[in-house]
Amino acid sequence: MATEKFKQSLGLLDGTMLVAGAMIGSGIFIVSADITRNVGSAGWLLLIWILTGIITLTAALSYGELSGMYPKAGGQYVYLREAYNPLVGFLYGWSFFAVIQTGSIAAVGVAFSKFAAYIFPSLSEQNILADLGFIKISAAQVVSILMICLLTYINTLGVKQGKIIQTTFTITKIAALVGLVVFGLIFGADKNIWNANWSTGFALNKLSTTGVANYAGFAVMGAIAASMVGSLFSSDSWNNVTFIAGEIKRPERNIGLSLLLGTLIVTSIYVIVNLVYLAVLPLNEIAFAENDRVAVVASHNIFGTSGTYIIAIMIMISTFGCDNGLILAGARVYYTMAKDKLFFRQVGILNKNAVPATALWIQCIWASALCLSGRYGDLLDYVIFVVLIFYILTIIGIFRLRKKQPHIPRPYKAFGYPVLPALYVLFASTICIALFVYKPTYTWPGLGIVLLGVPLYYIATGKQKKTTAIAQNIVEEKISS
Repeated sequence: MATEKFKQSLGLLDGTMLVAGAMIGSGIFIVSADITRNVGSAGWLLLIWILTGIITLTAALSYGELSGMYPKAGGQYVYLREAYNPLVGFLYGWSFFAVIQTGSIAAVGVAFSKFAAYIFPSLSEQNILADLGFIKISAAQVVSILMICLLTYINTLGVKQGKIIQTTFTITKIAALVGLVVFGLIFGADKNIWNANWSTGFALNKLSTTGVANYAGFAVMGAIAASMVGSLFSSDSWNNVTFIAGEIKRPERNIGLSLLLGTLIVTSIYVIVNLVYLAVLPLNEIAFAENDRVAVVASHNIFGTSGTYIIAIMIMISTFGCDNGLILAGARVYYTMAKDKLFFRQVGILNKNAVPATALWIQCIWASALCLSGRYGDLLDYVIFVVLIFYILTIIGIFRLRKKQPHIPRPYKAFGYPVLPALYVLFASTICIALFVYKPTYTWPGLGIVLLGVPLYYIATGKQKKTTAIAQNIVEEKISS
């Protein structure tokens, strides 16, 4: 038997753990390699992570105002719809379903299986279980899909089941990262390595296996923007807590606090972990770690031969909890779109456990398909530009809504308004422009995915108008008869 309303079952701790858990996936264990290759110095490696943290915190604090104004399921989709129009909201929802959320679920799922293969080699990508000609299915892909299906099923049982997994795994992975920092500083830190790394200062260079190359002119902006692609993705998904506003107790208070506490915890951990990398590994070993697995190399230096297994378990815990948060929160966006008649009608129905089960399973099916396609990594690269644009539009939406809807209660107001939100828009826009100019492969495909939503929107609204017209005709015929 279906229910009509979400249950407000989540408190401040649950919201904070969702923010932190959705942010911490596999990125912190990997992307510092690519950043180091792009910037070439210890100072800039750390500065990229600090800048990313400041951007993330500023955006999160700004979203607190919007979450207080619209404490309902759907989060950013609702904010964009209200600040602009239904088309802008739909374009976000479409991009969110097509790749932002489902692509993230797939990527995190495959990261889980890759590190599971350290412990169980038969689960590796090289173990091909079926070759269908047009597609090869590996053991890693099957494990990823099974994990996504398991977490989806658990979340159909109710939000309480999802929150237990989320809180347990997030606390565990935060503790594991703190342990990595403590043991790294006690047993792995090397003064000579630290001093050698910091001898590079804040020079900005391109590192390659053949040497160091200087950037010329505006290429510096391209290098910084490219460096931040990985760190921004590693710090993304903090907004997922806004999608489940309908299930949070006192959402007007707890969502804003969850955003602040969750992003602050993760930002602090990310910066400290990179300090450990710089204390344990020479800069070249960070930049050219095998398969970019910086944490694996660092863990080996700290714990010896058992380090590989320790870090593999850490990443499995991290990615399992991360995917749970993404799966739990994402379905609420499609549910709200369905309520607006912009998604399949069945998606807008809650099951007997007061969760959108159909939305969860549709999300599961598409994320699983992306796992099989093997293209999720490319898709995620494409949409970092798009993700930033939607964040920029949402922050600008705060200014618009202050004028459009001045009388709506705002129990929490954007911190530092208007200066900090404006600075966020300026800085994020600069990154987008740099990516557009210097890394077009990150921009045009992403824009294509978004623009594909325009005809889909008019098809959906066209059907809606046709249905309404038919219903009106039937009513008129009955009245006339």
